[in-house]
Amino acid sequence: SMDIAEVVKTNFPQLASSTSLIEEIGKIGVLNDYDKNTIVLKENAYIKAIPLLITGLIKIYKEEENGNEVLLYYIKPGETCIVSVMAGEKNKKAKVKGVVEEDCSVILIPKSKLFNLRKNFPNWNLYIYEQFNDKFDEVIDMVKVLTFSKKEKRLEDYLIKKSALNKSKTVNKSHQEIANELGSSREVISRLLKKLEKEGKIELSLRKIQIL
Repeated sequence: SMDIAEVVKTNFPQLASSTSLIEEIGKIGVLNDYDKNTIVLKENAYIKAIPLLITGLIKIYKEEENGNEVLLYYIKPGETCIVSVMAGEKNKKAKVKGVVEEDCSVILIPKSKLFNLRKNFPNWNLYIYEQFNDKFDEVIDMVKVLTFSKKEKRLEDYLIKKSALNKSKTVNKSHQEIANELGSSREVISRLLKKLEKEGKIELSLRKIQIL
């Protein structure tokens, strides 16, 4: 429809750089709205359509056995869900969950049309590649955050254990020594120690850490 073609032109510049692709999406796309908290991607379910997000925000995450959520990435306006694209193309079940974080509008592309898009529209492929690239970067950032917070926890545990072993509130170690023992770098340990000091958990002096 004319509607969808206009929406593509306004919100998806990469797709809009090909007139024939705009026309194709106009023919096969379906406009849809989802309210906040709607589950749009179920774990272990097959994909029926993939979303091109016009407005709003969708959160893609994995649920661990213990019920913890691990955030993978957000789908923002102008983006699509690469997990859905891959699962749809291969007719496999999704291994992650997707929930609407902010009310959203989407263009839905039926799964059955993905192969044709990939086969006949180079701009579609370029768009998908860029999406992979962006999301990969986002996932890497998440991994960094996770390992950083794990390190902070490990450092705290280490200091508590050391002080218990020495029956003293003072740990006489250099940042480098702690880094070596925790398999980390001095820079990371120094940064984490400063953070703990700011939080009022420890006091730092030369080669000495006072646990408060």
